[in-house]
Amino acid sequence: MRNPWQTVIIIAILIVAALYAVDLIALSGVRDSQVQELAPAEIREYEGEDLSSITAFRENSIKGPQYIANSSYSLKVYGMVDEPREYRYSAVLEGFPHYSKVVTLNCVEGWDVTILWEGVLVRDLLDASGVDPVAHTVIFAAHDGYTTSFPVEYFYENDIMMAYSMNGVTLPPERGYPFQLVAEEKWGYKWIKWITAIEVSDDASYQGYWERRGFANDGDLERSFPD
Repeated sequence: MRNPWQTVIIIAILIVAALYAVDLIALSGVRDSQVQELAPAEIREYEGEDLSSITAFRENSIKGPQYIANSSYSLKVYGMVDEPREYRYSAVLEGFPHYSKVVTLNCVEGWDVTILWEGVLVRDLLDASGVDPVAHTVIFAAHDGYTTSFPVEYFYENDIMMAYSMNGVTLPPERGYPFQLVAEEKWGYKWIKWITAIEVSDDASYQGYWERRGFANDGDLERSFPD
């Protein structure tokens, strides 16, 4: 037969356990309601090189910053390819190798920024669809209607990234989320943001938004502007 003191001790233990459980639930509720997520910290120095801030850009897009929902975003690769493709944002990040590189963007307005970019190679996206050997031009289109173009060989002679991150943080909408082209050795108007489509074409004379307004079609840094 159980000793009365044993019964008292068991009841006391159960009461303490119940109070502890209530405290845990209450504490969890406080944490859920009070904890705020902090913005990720950007990298400002990389391998001994000072980096520009991701806020050190001037806003000069044709329609202002674009805000694209991840749930509705898609990237089309089409035109003169063996297999046109359409990717969700996650499919691009999960389906291709990632690369990083410090590259300076030079704007025709006279300012520049040096950023650690991370992204996927445009060449890998093109290879996944298979480029027609007679194609000459790759045309990029943005969510706001902006376009620009490059010769196909630009992407096969250089490791040109389509970036999703800068200085260790995901591209802010103002900087081109989901993807911005890191167009090395080109003026800033070739660094298209908010990329939604990549078209492979045989139109060697295609002109994008600023190119139709007198800027050099190749966008090379050693060329003057307007052309």
